[in-house]
Amino acid sequence: MSSSRLSRRSLLKAGTVVLTAPAFALTGPTCALAQTPAAPAAADSKTWRHGLSLFGEPAQPAGFKSFAYVNPSAPKGGRVRQIAFGTFDNLNLVVAGVKGALGSGLDFVVETLTTSALDEVSTQYGLIAEAASYPADYSSVTYRLNARAKWHDGQPVTPDDVVFSFVTLKANSPQLGAYYRHVVKAEKTGAREVTFTFDSPGNRELPQIVGQLYVLPKHWWEGSDASGKKRDITQTTLEPPLGSGPYRVKSAVPGRTLVYERVKDYWGGDLNVNVGANNFDEIRYDYFRDSTVALEAFKADQVDWRTENSAKNWATAYDFPAVKDKRVVLEEFPIRNFGIMQAFAFNIRRLKFADPRLRRAFNFAFDFEEMNKQIFFGQYKRIASYFEGTELASSGIPQGKELEILDTVKDQVPPELFTTPYTNPVGGDPQKVRGNLREALRLLREAGYDIKNTRLVNPKGEQFAVEFLVEDPATERFVLFYKPSLERIGIAATVRVVDSAQYENRLRQWDFDIIVASWGESLSPGNEQRGFWGSQAADQPGSRNLIGIKNPAVDKLIDRVIYTKDRDDLVAATRALDRVLLWNFYVVPQWTYGKVRTARWDRFAHPDAMPKYGLSAFPTVWWWDEARAAKVKQRS
Repeated sequence: MSSSRLSRRSLLKAGTVVLTAPAFALTGPTCALAQTPAAPAAADSKTWRHGLSLFGEPAQPAGFKSFAYVNPSAPKGGRVRQIAFGTFDNLNLVVAGVKGALGSGLDFVVETLTTSALDEVSTQYGLIAEAASYPADYSSVTYRLNARAKWHDGQPVTPDDVVFSFVTLKANSPQLGAYYRHVVKAEKTGAREVTFTFDSPGNRELPQIVGQLYVLPKHWWEGSDASGKKRDITQTTLEPPLGSGPYRVKSAVPGRTLVYERVKDYWGGDLNVNVGANNFDEIRYDYFRDSTVALEAFKADQVDWRTENSAKNWATAYDFPAVKDKRVVLEEFPIRNFGIMQAFAFNIRRLKFADPRLRRAFNFAFDFEEMNKQIFFGQYKRIASYFEGTELASSGIPQGKELEILDTVKDQVPPELFTTPYTNPVGGDPQKVRGNLREALRLLREAGYDIKNTRLVNPKGEQFAVEFLVEDPATERFVLFYKPSLERIGIAATVRVVDSAQYENRLRQWDFDIIVASWGESLSPGNEQRGFWGSQAADQPGSRNLIGIKNPAVDKLIDRVIYTKDRDDLVAATRALDRVLLWNFYVVPQWTYGKVRTARWDRFAHPDAMPKYGLSAFPTVWWWDEARAAKVKQRS
């Protein structure tokens, strides 16, 4: 994952390892989503809100000056050079998809109606919108746009832009089409108002989901480019997009660099959701296809910031002179804003993976402890929940409200989950490994397989074979470590490494046996769970239900999560869902670290009180430090 600016969504909720929104803040009369004085009922019967929180009230009052985790006096200036992996040939968010476009940093340019606080759970304050209102039954939401919001060409942001954006993104993005499936209509209902109507009442999360909508300029996309060619929002383009955000695209060299420059007359510069943020004059991304080359570029001071995902590199690669003389700073930031399931994921659309006992056997064949020791320098811990690292993770046996919820699906779930805590097998020494492999073989025999001539075969005598599909050579390394254990129980395992385009095409066609997948989970799960595990998404190309789950109990529990009334109920319902997913053995859980490892050339500063849920919050709340930069230059 590149060190991109934090997304303006509290969570895109589309299954990426998701980051939260930039540290923006509101001020006085320009306060976004400001709490407005009550107007006569005849003039306006709506209750306008300055912020939206899934449960309870926003922590910040109307008219607050700035978030506590920013430096309101942070200086503007300087530049930062970052690493991006892969390549790009498109600057159109609609075609690239939100994940692809934001990976390139386009969220510097394109804004949303609301933005999230990095020190609150599931709370959003206004950005393009200055106020929001919804009825008591959550059947719709109306956003009132800030009269000052404008595009970089000076034209105002209008309700027509918002409606155009909703219709276009929903129609052309499979991810967002699923994300907004319960929003049936968007319409202009006032000079600066847009109302979104939902397909049913009671879904508390939908007003906030709508607030996460990226707003695109209708007049620009319906116009012509510099050569006179009419633009087509359904096609790729390298024309720098028109936006309303704090940055614009300065230059783009396909597959090599993307450079953003700060908009000096940015309309929202004094919004208090923006105070202390957007401090760099220039943000540059250099693209690399090889992580080793990217690391060497960092060591050579060709880039300023690096997020390190390799345990081996973190343990061995940062002993060069700049680290020793403190020109390069190594720092870890705790992950508190999301949980994660990262795993070997089965494609259960394929009949050979239909039996959960077989899937469970794969877990008994996986010696995580030995892999952790040999490959990862003992840095990781095993994942034991789809919401690992959060209070939403199930543990022990179900009790209280969670048990009450599970009782509603008792005849549709494995009975063991009521009496036995879910655990992963533990290896790490020969005796434990032998015991685990014996248990794997027992499960496989129960599932109808047997060992003949060292081969695991079905009743027809056919050997059980699997292909691991991967796109990253670094992933191939640990899959190859797993492969001999599978072969010991007679499974023929192969690894296929393909490029990113082929990988995505095969996933969209569900053309794989096992992949390495991850699902990022917010602290307030909701509608995105249907896209992750819901039956409807199982056959939808491009959905995050990569496994192909069609389970009525899972569907029912997802609905319970979505329609919860308070935080306690949400926690209990999510734990119940987690437990059912675990006991169906849809994946072989992998590992997690719990911190973001970062390395930077010491030219930057950040606030003393960092945001609780912001990871490193780089470059959002950081700034160029002239004194530090001068010292680095002197020691070079």
